[in-house]
Amino acid sequence: MTKRILVVDDSPSVRRLICSTLRSAGYQPVEAVDGANALQVVGTTRPDAVITDQNMPNLDGLGFIRAFRQRPESLGVPVIFVSTETDAALKAKAREAGAIGWMAKPFDDRKLLSVVTKVLGG
Repeated sequence: MTKRILVVDDSPSVRRLICSTLRSAGYQPVEAVDGANALQVVGTTRPDAVITDQNMPNLDGLGFIRAFRQRPESLGVPVIFVSTETDAALKAKAREAGAIGWMAKPFDDRKLLSVVTKVLGG
């Protein structure tokens, strides 16, 4: 079964890059333009993992993770937090909110796939 990965980022070019990399590795990406949109998506589609940016309009990455973790369907779904910020306090907040992986932008395809494989237990 193909693993479905929700990609949450307000930048169309970043979403395209991540989705292209995931598709080439056999994953099925599902896109959301911000945290609010991502909450709508998870209401109808259960992802096997989530990759979320931090800085987005309407609902940022931390807000999305906190809201997502309040839902029973989030149980067992790994969340990878992505940000241009590398502050240790932000990383700690992401972990407290429920993220289990972290990537700093910019990152390359190999790093992305390595982290996704790790959090999915592959």
